[in-house]
Amino acid sequence: MEKLRRVLSGQDDEEQGLTSQGLDSSSLSFSTRLKWFAICFVSGVFFSILGTGLLWLPGGLKLFAVFYTFGNIAALASTCFLMGPMKQLKKMFETTRLFATIIMILCFVFTLCAALWWHKKGLAVLFCILQFLSMTWYSLSYIPFARDAVIKCCSSLIS
Repeated sequence: MEKLRRVLSGQDDEEQGLTSQGLDSSSLSFSTRLKWFAICFVSGVFFSILGTGLLWLPGGLKLFAVFYTFGNIAALASTCFLMGPMKQLKKMFETTRLFATIIMILCFVFTLCAALWWHKKGLAVLFCILQFLSMTWYSLSYIPFARDAVIKCCSSLIS
């Protein structure tokens, strides 16, 4: 448990400079950061599910797009409580996650544009599906060999 605390708080990373450590570290205790991570993540999942439920109401497309996107952003931002915002941003834009991160952010923006300004229901739903797929692909990048396993599974299903 102590090793986990050191890794999550950035104390285990000796190569960081003093400025970088200051930006990544948090004044919150480990247990407080875990609680806020859980609160933010569960809220994100709740808002995404709520948004999906609102889709079936008359005129619920705008609410769906906003709640679903906000939920995904909250779930993604929850990890900032574990590792700090600067470290999170660095990890998001590493070469292994860069493509998924860019697609994910674009899908957030395009979902809201399609629902709120363009009034295109089909596009909003398509961008929500792409949000889900890009967030899944992004999340898999944190699990060793997970992406390779998914690619191998999908290629075996196709052939």
